Amino acid sequence: MKTGTKKLTLLALFTAVAMLFSYIEMLLPPILPSVPGIKMGLPNIIIIFVLYRFSLKEAAAVSLVRIFLTALLFGNAMTLIYSIAGASLSLAVQWLVKKWDRFSVLGVSIVGGVFHNLGQVLTAAVLMQTREIIYYMAVLLFSGILSGIIVGLLAFLLIKAAKKHNI
Repeated sequence: MKTGTKKLTLLALFTAVAMLFSYIEMLLPPILPSVPGIKMGLPNIIIIFVLYRFSLKEAAAVSLVRIFLTALLFGNAMTLIYSIAGASLSLAVQWLVKKWDRFSVLGVSIVGGVFHNLGQVLTAAVLMQTREIIYYMAVLLFSGILSGIIVGLLAFLLIKAAKKHNI
């Protein structure tokens, strides 16, 4: 889509906004205090936007840079591991579903929310050496769908506005 300095500047800006969304999400109280790990996934608004307006390569770059910098500034090694696992699986499946061209932005986002949670649960099962954590996926399936709807609607609006302003 864009080339050279303008493209790099836009991707850096999108990375910064995704980091800001990560920070805001950390400041928000838990959605369900009795159920740990449920977040809205606000940075994924930007990742989906970049996936649609640029490509998989750029979306992966923005996602990875955001994850590394956010873990460095606000997290730790475990947040880095879980974030990379969830984001990698999510983005890979979102790209496949988008490429298949049978889902809307909303559908791609919902799939991303569910697979992000699956990636993190599978990582937890391996790291904690227990299969029982997989049962937690029932709760995370619902939260992945719900957050996917909200993130997808916001990403759709952002994509629509960007097209209108030729960004």
